[in-house]
Parts: sequence; C-alpha cells; structure tokens
Amino acid sequence: MSIRESGEMYLESIFLLLKEHNRVRSVNVAEYTGYKKPSVSRAMGILKQDGLIVIDNDGYISLTESGLALAEKTYQRHRLLTDFFIRIGVPAGVAEADACKIEHVISDETVLAMKNCIDKINLTTGK
Repeated sequence: MSIRESGEMYLESIFLLLKEHNRVRSVNVAEYTGYKKPSVSRAMGILKQDGLIVIDNDGYISLTESGLALAEKTYQRHRLLTDFFIRIGVPAGVAEADACKIEHVISDETVLAMKNCIDKINLTTGK
C-alpha cells in the first residue's frame, strides 16, 4: 500500500488531535484541517479501508498500529524539518509551511542526514 500525501496529512492531523483530546471525529478533523466535511469523510473511508484507522459505532476515530506509526513518522519529519529550517535562518512561519510540504516527499536518507547534522550542532553548541 502506498499512501498519498493527503493521507499522511490526515493521519498526522488525527495524531495531533488525539494528543490534545482523547476522542476525535471526522468533524474535528474537518475543523482542524479546514477541509469540507464530505472530503474528510471520503478520506476517512480510504484510511479505514487501508487499515490505518478504525471508526467506532459512535464515529470516533482511532489510529491502528500501522496508522500510528505512519502518523508519528510524518510528525517527526515535520518537527525535524521545521527545526532545521529555523536553525538555518528561515522565519518560523515559512519554516513550518515548507516543512508541511516537504515532509511527504523527502527520503529517509535525507531525513537521517539532517538529524545527524542537527545532533552535531547540538553537541558543539550545547543546545
């Protein structure tokens, strides 16, 4: 199964909402992302079909083990990219927006190299 960028974005959104609130429905995802409810409902159906989320009888969404792993990976990439861009002088808002776009297409090798670079900077600067 190959998940699209939008699927990763929805999983990351569900992940972040679940961190804030213990229960999440499609309407919450729609409000959070700014997408229309029918678009979110369709996306939730695809994620459910792909085994990445479970929706209970009351409409509450939870991440499956594989959905959680993908959501965490996407979120970690987002945080790493944002941090890296800010460290090289990109304004925070721009860094955040760029990270959101790049997190879906960047290779694991490049992410690892960026993480190693940040770790080296942290060792030398004590940050």
